Amino acid sequence: MEALLSIVIGLLTACGVYLALRGRTFPVVLGMTFLSYAVNLFLFAMGRLTIGQPPVIAAGAAGYTDPLPQALVLTAIVIGFAMTAFVIILALKARAELGNDHVDGRGRS
Repeated sequence: MEALLSIVIGLLTACGVYLALRGRTFPVVLGMTFLSYAVNLFLFAMGRLTIGQPPVIAAGAAGYTDPLPQALVLTAIVIGFAMTAFVIILALKARAELGNDHVDGRGRS
C-alpha cells in the first residue's frame, strides 16, 4: 500500500510539474492543482493515520491519533479550491482582454 501511495504522489507531482511548465493558462492551473493534491496526499500519509484511536489525548487512553495533519489537509483543500476558482476567473478575464490564453500574454505569431 505504501508503494502504491508513493507512486501516486510521484505521478501527481510529475504531471503537475509538466503541466505547470506549459505556455497556456489552463494547463498551468491544472498543474498547480495536481501539485496541491500531491502535497495534500503527502501530508496525510506523513500523519500516520491510526484506525480506531481517539483524536485527542484522554485520561486513560493508551494511544491517540494526531489530528494536526488531518486539519492541515482539510484547510489546504478549502484554500486550494478557493485559489483555483480565483485563478480560473483571472485567466478568463485575461483571455477576454488580451484575446489569447498564453501565460506571457503575447501569443504566437
